[in-house]
Amino acid sequence: MILLDKNTKAMVQGITGKQGSFHTEQMLNYNTNILAGVTPGKGGQEIFGVPVFDTIEEASDSTEINTSIIFVPAPFAKDAAFESINYLDFVIIITEHIPVHDSMEIMAYAKDQGVTVIGPNTPGIISPGMGKLGIMPTHIFEEGNVGLISRSGTLTYEVASQLTRRGIGQSTCVGIGGDPIVGSDYSKILQLFEDDDETDVVVMIGEIGGSAEEKAAQYIAKNISKPVVSYIAGITAPPGKRMGHAGAIIEGNAGTAESKMNALEKAGVNIAHKPSEIADFIKDII
Repeated sequence: MILLDKNTKAMVQGITGKQGSFHTEQMLNYNTNILAGVTPGKGGQEIFGVPVFDTIEEASDSTEINTSIIFVPAPFAKDAAFESINYLDFVIIITEHIPVHDSMEIMAYAKDQGVTVIGPNTPGIISPGMGKLGIMPTHIFEEGNVGLISRSGTLTYEVASQLTRRGIGQSTCVGIGGDPIVGSDYSKILQLFEDDDETDVVVMIGEIGGSAEEKAAQYIAKNISKPVVSYIAGITAPPGKRMGHAGAIIEGNAGTAESKMNALEKAGVNIAHKPSEIADFIKDII
């Protein structure tokens, strides 16, 4: 497993809000190690037994947190992310609709500080049997040796559910986020899975728009030795129309499902033309 393991000691930013409190309970029920929450002005409370602090500095002084998950509304997400980056090693930004310029500033600062960021606009991350930091339904995941990376939360759920039903478990599932600007791209997560002894096969779920999948194809060809299976959503999407995510738009001949599949196929990736074929490829590989 990667990123979320037995060493993860998490805190929740925005823990007293509706989404923050709901998903904190779900994460705790999955045995995720959550040591603190932060909501300015709400310090001194407890949410499901988790102490709430006014600032990350206070939480960091009182606990051994090294990871944050952010459920803060978009207008305040940049400040929340900067605060996390100042103190922690790993930050997950669930928040959607963050302005692009804010996301650019967050990622530039995280890079300067050497901090790993997942998101924004992500369902989070789950290491089945270990814990989850996100909003995904846990019952569809099963422990195993397949790593999963996706820009789409719903496709993550669909593919993980199909794998589990076919008896194929997952080591870690990562939603990198559907926005044009995200903290960790496919290549970074692919390398983590390449280096992970508990991952034998990687599933990469992409979608139309941008060049992330083409860049990943180049990276796979040069750096990844483990088998990779990929599915690209949006084969029938018309040019110029945004489909779902902010990053899912075809401009001219760039960003089409066909161009992405061709690039990945040239890199030696197994291409599934529908989600149900992913498990078939993996059964042949394992």
